[in-house]
Amino acid sequence: MKVDKRRRREGKTDYAARIALLKGETPRAVFRKTNRYIIAEYVTSKAAQDKIEIGFTSRKLKNFGWPAEFEGSLKSVPASYLTGFLMGKEIAKAKLKTPIVDLGMMRIIGKNKAFAFIKGLVDAGIKIKCDEENFPEQDRIEGKNLKKDFSKTFKEIKSKLEKA
Repeated sequence: MKVDKRRRREGKTDYAARIALLKGETPRAVFRKTNRYIIAEYVTSKAAQDKIEIGFTSRKLKNFGWPAEFEGSLKSVPASYLTGFLMGKEIAKAKLKTPIVDLGMMRIIGKNKAFAFIKGLVDAGIKIKCDEENFPEQDRIEGKNLKKDFSKTFKEIKSKLEKA
């Protein structure tokens, strides 16, 4: 009796999808969501060895003025968008090749944090094909739906990211 690989059993890796990504030899913009943060990485692969060219978490948004009272929201839709926007700016600044988006084992559901991340990449100037209907509404991206209105702070952080 054959036993599946450990990461497959744990539901962490889809090996068929990973092989397809590696055969394409295109860099990946990796999006991962944890219980506290959003993780974004620009990854290249050679001979099935991943190399992280650019990588950071949404925690870096604190350097751009993310308020302490919203620290628990560093995994929200606005944080996803701003993390994608920051990553897009870094990719453009380094003049790296346009990546494809790697969401891992996440379920693909429109208007969620993953699509807010992709919208951030697109708004930063990265040419990624994605239907506009999958992106969250602008009010959700700006954080108007949060308990306290976050839109003013969102615009301040975005303007700082545009200058960076």
